[in-house]
Formats: sequence, structure tokens, C-alpha cells
Amino acid sequence: MSPYHAPLEDMQLLVNQAIRKTGLDQCQALEEFDEGLVGAVLEEAGKFAAGELAPLNPVGDTEGCHFDNGRVTTPAGWKEAYRQFCEAGWMGLALPVEYGGQGLPKFIAQPVNEMWLSANLAFVMFHALAQGGSEILLNFGTDAQKQRYLEPIITGRWTVAMALTEPGAGSDLGALTTRAVPQGDGYYRIRGQKIYITYGDHDMAENIVHLVLARTPDAPAGSRGISLFAVPKYRIQDDGSPGESNDVLCTGIEHKTGLHGSPTCSISYGEQGDCFGELIGQENRGLAAMFVLMNEARLSCGMQGVGLGERGYQQALDYARERIQGAGYDGGGRVAIVRHPDVARMLLSIRAEVMGQRALGYLIAAQIDKAEHTSDDAERTRLEQRVALLTPVFKAFATENANRMAGTTIQIFGGMGFVEETGVAQFMRDARITTIYEGTTGIQARDLVFRKIRGDGGQALTALLDEIDGDTEQSFLQETGFGAALRQATGQFRALIPVICGDSGDSLSLNAGGVPLLEALGTLCCAWQLCLIAVTAQSRKDQNPVYYGNLMALADYYFAYSVPRIDAGLSTFQQAGRGVSAYQFDQ
Repeated sequence: MSPYHAPLEDMQLLVNQAIRKTGLDQCQALEEFDEGLVGAVLEEAGKFAAGELAPLNPVGDTEGCHFDNGRVTTPAGWKEAYRQFCEAGWMGLALPVEYGGQGLPKFIAQPVNEMWLSANLAFVMFHALAQGGSEILLNFGTDAQKQRYLEPIITGRWTVAMALTEPGAGSDLGALTTRAVPQGDGYYRIRGQKIYITYGDHDMAENIVHLVLARTPDAPAGSRGISLFAVPKYRIQDDGSPGESNDVLCTGIEHKTGLHGSPTCSISYGEQGDCFGELIGQENRGLAAMFVLMNEARLSCGMQGVGLGERGYQQALDYARERIQGAGYDGGGRVAIVRHPDVARMLLSIRAEVMGQRALGYLIAAQIDKAEHTSDDAERTRLEQRVALLTPVFKAFATENANRMAGTTIQIFGGMGFVEETGVAQFMRDARITTIYEGTTGIQARDLVFRKIRGDGGQALTALLDEIDGDTEQSFLQETGFGAALRQATGQFRALIPVICGDSGDSLSLNAGGVPLLEALGTLCCAWQLCLIAVTAQSRKDQNPVYYGNLMALADYYFAYSVPRIDAGLSTFQQAGRGVSAYQFDQ
């Protein structure tokens, strides 16, 4: 397997694009985070990703984690890499300085996170949990809880585990049965079982804070009766250090298709009746708090798709340049397979998707920063609505494409991609789960249709379409025809908003057609971002003709090969109920 190299030029270009698009370059609170600082942070992160994390990726895949008598051991090299990761301050990159973080904005943290995910996804699965768990405590924790938990989590002495799923509940959180009985001293006695808990147990940190969803005795039924509790693996002593066991027991780890280096645990809470947790936020309001972490995890999932696609592209490009096979399409002798048009098509299909999705992921991060720092309440509301609209699109679209890109990477390698010795089969195994955890693609599509579009009468979607239309007025996009193609697509979406939001909307079609609609919107967003990239490239093409010429070619490719799918997806959405209700599965 060829080494990983962080695509720093692409990253810096798209960070700057996101800054300009959101107006962060005019934000005084962030003026210290200039291009020079961004470049320095990205360069150092790239060195760590390439030098320390990437070499451990195949180790984690082949060795996996080990379980013995309630304890989990991570693969060789994991503990030392974790220590270095924390000592370098990467854990708290975008978290408050007062609790040991570095306080950098998300528009810088996003490309750094991409590097970790490209280099060794299984290793860094703990990172989004620490980020999201810290944000829960910052938003919902008491002052005492912040003092107790934040510094150890942000510095990496402790990690965070998200305990949602139960054996009989799956994605239906309203059906969970884990109990939390108040003890009268601010603590609750916790009892229940959870499954599929990422880094629920491991040997890298001195304590693990489980964020557990549970029901109090008088809680209402369904999701309205769920509360959130901090349940440390070891009880916390008065001096803040871990003490005796808190009756939190790992009962096993999953033997998975991929992500072998990341322990996915089953956990029993209170098997001996001696497990205690403390309430985070208010009783029966646990989902509101947990969704802070879940939204962070969903955005991280989208970047996982980008990171896996980038890693696959680098491997496939290196192989295609070296592999000599057959004569060129224009005659002559044997050539490297990169010269075959179909192989070039496959490489471009990965490269274009990665660039479009990366730009979208960076834009979302910059919008979060702008919402945090703007003093305009109306602008803050608009930005928060935009992030809420784009989150399910980014999560689902990027991860579905990650699976397609992994398959394309293997296809470029041919038979050598199907054997384990080249390492690229791991990309497909690791990518498979990304469309499932943190809410399946179908769940994201339902969220988009019913909460994000119907929920506000299509206002957030209309605002997005308006912004895209405004950007198409640039002369270069008019000349190339990109602008006309984008406006045609936005017009098709506008025509569907009354259908989606109307009282007479066909519930069957809205549910069955959610995924095609989401994929169409994801394609539109990537086309929009690639247009902005092409505008920049056109203005700079004399500075570096090959690099910027390639970026312009990427947009051209995407409009030829991917944009036509928007029309197909929206057509499918409008007739999505056909055959679905008529087919008899019980026969």
C-alpha cells in the first residue's frame, strides 16, 4: 500500500472558499486564524497522520481488538499513538482553552479531522465522541459537571462512549428499557444493557465516561421519557481521579466486517446493582442533549466518506500510473492503465465526488463557526437552519458515495484489488458501516423530508436554492453552461416543495422516495461547490495551469456524468410509491 499524503493544496483552497462564502474573513473574533496559521496547523496534522496513524491502519485491520474476561485490548501501537495524539493537543483542537483545548474554529478542525479519518479511521473513532460529549456538557452540564468531566475528556485522559442502542430497540430509541432510579443525592442507580458501543471499553485511557440514555421510574412512554446520564467506568473520587469500579462491565466485542481496530462493545450497567450515574440536563429531555453528540457524529460520518474516498483515490492513482496493461486507445504500444479512458473515468468519478463533498463538509463547518460568532440573531437562525438541512444530506450522501468509491477503487486494481495483500479491500469493509451507524441512510432521508423540509414549509431549502441561483450569475458559469444546468436543477426542486409540504402529500411516496430525493440534493450541492471551485480555478489558471486546469476539468466531468442523475432522482421521487405497496412480502 502506498503511503498517505494529506492533500494540503486542495484543503487550503477549500478552507479559503468556505471562509469567503460564509463571510468569516470579515469576522473580527476569528481574524487571528489567518491563512498562515491554517497552513501551519494543516501541515503538522498531515505529518502526524502520514507518519504515525497511517502505518497503524493495516495493523489494526489485521490484528483487531482482543477481549478477555471483561477487558478489551487494542491493537499493537494503538496506546502509544493515542498518547502522542493527546500530548500534541489534537483531541481538544476545537474545544475551549479553559478546559485544556486549543480553541480553534471548526473550519480548521474539519480538514484536520479528515486527515485522521483518511489515515486511520478505526483508530480515531473516539475523537468525534470526545468532541460531541464535550459539547453536551458545555451546553447541558452543571458547573460542577463541567469541572469534573471536561478537562479529563478534552485532554484525553478519559474518553467518551455513546450508549444508545439496546438489543431489542435498534434505531427505535423510544423502545429502550435501561432504568435509572433516583437515589436522592443527585445520583441515579443505572441498570440495563447496551450494544454497538464504539470504544465502550479499551486500554488507552484511564477512565471512560459512558453517556447513557435511560428511563426514570415515572417517565412517560416513548422518546419523550428518555433521560441522559454520565456513567463513568470508574467512580470519580473527590480529587478527580478514577476510583473503584462502577459496575460497568464489557460483556463482549463484535466481530465485524470492517473497522477491526475500533472496539465495538456490549456493555452491562448495574449487573451487581451497584452502577451509578448523574443526570445531564433535565429528566425526560435526554434526546435533546444526545442529539448534540449525534449531530457531531453525523458530520464526522460525512467526513469519513470524504476521507475514505481520498485514501482510495490516492491508492488507485498510484496503481494506475504504474500498472502497464494493453495498448492506448489512440494506438501505439502498451501503456499505463491511467491512459485508458475508462480507468480515467473511474479515477475522475472518485476525485470529483471527493472534492465536491469535501467542499460541502468544510462549508458546513464554517457555517457553524459563523452562527456561533455572529451578533445578528436573524443570521444565526438562518445559518442554524442551513446546517440542520445539510447535515442529513452530507452524512448520507457522502457515506453512500464512500461505498461506491471503495468499489471503484477495487475495480481499478482489478483482481489485485480483491486480494488482501494490496490493502484496498479494507476500504470497502471499513466503508460499509458508515451508511448504517449514527442513523441509516433511510433515517437521514426521513429526517430531511419530514423535519427539515416539511417541518418549516420548505423555507430552509428555498433559501439554499436561492443562494445557488445567485452564484450561477457569475460570468464563467454562464459561459460554460454550468450555471444554466444548476438553475434547471434548482427549478426542479422548487417545483417539488409544494408537493412535499402540501397537506395532500402522499405519505407512501414521501417515505419511499426520501433517499432518491436526498441523493439528488447531495448531487446538486456538490455540483454547486464544484462550480465555485471552477470559478476560482479559472481566475488562477495562469499561476499553475496543470492544477487549476484539472480542477476545471473536474467540474466539467461532474456536470457530464453526475448532474444528469438529479433529474433521474427527482423523477423517481415523484413516482416512488409504484410497486412498493403492491408487492406482497408475506407470500
